Amino acid sequence: MLLISVAMALEGSALRRRKELDMDEELLLRTGRGDSEALAELVRTTGKAVYAYILSIVRNPEDADDIYQDTFLKVRTAAAEYKPQGKPMAWIFTIARNYCMMHYRKEQKKAELGFEELENMPALSKIEKKEERMVLEAALGILTEEERQIVILHAVTGMKHREIARMLSMPLSTVLSKYRRSLTKLKAHLEGGGES
Repeated sequence: MLLISVAMALEGSALRRRKELDMDEELLLRTGRGDSEALAELVRTTGKAVYAYILSIVRNPEDADDIYQDTFLKVRTAAAEYKPQGKPMAWIFTIARNYCMMHYRKEQKKAELGFEELENMPALSKIEKKEERMVLEAALGILTEEERQIVILHAVTGMKHREIARMLSMPLSTVLSKYRRSLTKLKAHLEGGGES
């Protein structure tokens, strides 16, 4: 029953997010033409998803904040080069992922953060919906990096599994099985009272 509620919340979020993608592409094109209001609106509509994606990779809210800022600075300067393909979020996520990888190379280590410390971080306040925040917190604590990325990309951004497979260079069947496995882990975690 709990898994069904979580899955329904995830799917509802994903459907709402898909509807916003067309608007995001127009905002990205306007940003490329130097429209600062379009950039502000783009950050407002996509910022939560971009932040969640970055946090799912680096697992450190302070690093995620820095990478988030760098990502949108790059979006502002590179938006004129964006070619409309109906995939504005994939383009933005590619920029974010590149900054995450640069961060790892620069730091030569992965940030390790305890779940209790993560729960109390104010940076998670960017995730406003209770269901999304609950899933993100659980995902950060118990899922592998690939599982976190798949769940976050699908649940928070509304990307289809096929798009996620292309973006992460994985077979679609792998993405689907990791997504199902992740939901099972989340269900067990949530039904167990948060113990993993």
